Amino acid sequence: MKTRAVVCREPGTPWEVTELDLDEPKANEVRIKMMAAGMCHSDDHIQKGDAPMRMPVVGGHEGAGIIDAVGEGVTRVKVGDHVVCSFIPACGSCRYCSTGHQNLCDSGKNAATGEFPDGTFRFHQDGVDFGGLCVLGTFSEHTVVSEYSVIPIPEELPFEVACLIGCGVPTGWGSAVHAAGVRVGQTAVIFGAGGVGMNAVQGAAMAGAQRVVVVDPVQFKRDKALEFGATHVFDNAKDATDFVIEATWGELADHAIITVGSLHDEVIHDAINIVGKSGQVTITAVGNGSIKEHPGALIGFQRRIQGAIFGACNPLHDVPRLASMYLNGKLKLDELITNRYTMDQVNEGYQDMLDGKNIRGIINIEH
Repeated sequence: MKTRAVVCREPGTPWEVTELDLDEPKANEVRIKMMAAGMCHSDDHIQKGDAPMRMPVVGGHEGAGIIDAVGEGVTRVKVGDHVVCSFIPACGSCRYCSTGHQNLCDSGKNAATGEFPDGTFRFHQDGVDFGGLCVLGTFSEHTVVSEYSVIPIPEELPFEVACLIGCGVPTGWGSAVHAAGVRVGQTAVIFGAGGVGMNAVQGAAMAGAQRVVVVDPVQFKRDKALEFGATHVFDNAKDATDFVIEATWGELADHAIITVGSLHDEVIHDAINIVGKSGQVTITAVGNGSIKEHPGALIGFQRRIQGAIFGACNPLHDVPRLASMYLNGKLKLDELITNRYTMDQVNEGYQDMLDGKNIRGIINIEH
């Protein structure tokens, strides 16, 4: 079949909308009629060439839609099911899935190529194979993915918010709740209050942190952070550190969670120095930052640095849980959506994100 899709042909070139050929789903694969897709910063990193990715590629790894075809042997979903895409697939049986670490599933190894385990692709144009970002490609009217990459959701869950719980929401929320392990009464500092960071704020607040401190240079994001559970907001790390020193009688923070748009050396330095003895720095952001601290800064205070992917969440468990929390009024998702775009407006949407105008932009997929 034919499908309109947003693609990037080479790093550094703009996104463009084009028509592709899409194969039918093979064994254990499904086709999704995409309804909405989230505009995550990771897609922008790919387009800019900041992160390695085989090109050309169909963009998008946050998405929700309706199953309209299934291949042989599919058992997880059926035609007509509403689903959210998980940018980390969960096979359910590998060493990591079976020990409660679905975010590390072995089936996620092809994220940077967009090819299926058999070495083939499902998107094509004039003899050229197009990968799907994270083997998804949600910036498309239709996409074919592994059944491991879809999770059924309640039909009453709006597609616009459903697409966000496939990446940005669990990545941020889980960074606080799972990866950092924020506990009641603690002090947590979140660096960066975008689509991921705002959910780290929600997660830290839900975990019972006494102080949820946000550092972000954008006034709009600082104001929004207060709505999501932040107790104190600052536009720079020095002022935040001065406050934490005073508020904790010099003990410093228990946690620093880095969710900035692009990881860099300075924010890592600031995060390490804002946590106290036995404190943890959780790095969720991606970019070119490096750790240049003297080992004594870690050893003397017994500080820890923890990397996190997907917020250390288990997609098959945490995605439905987050959906239920939203439907029961316990989780803010509508408030994350700042602007809505068509596929033809994707470059405009990402510029708005870079200009600090969006917490999360949404693409409503036209059919």
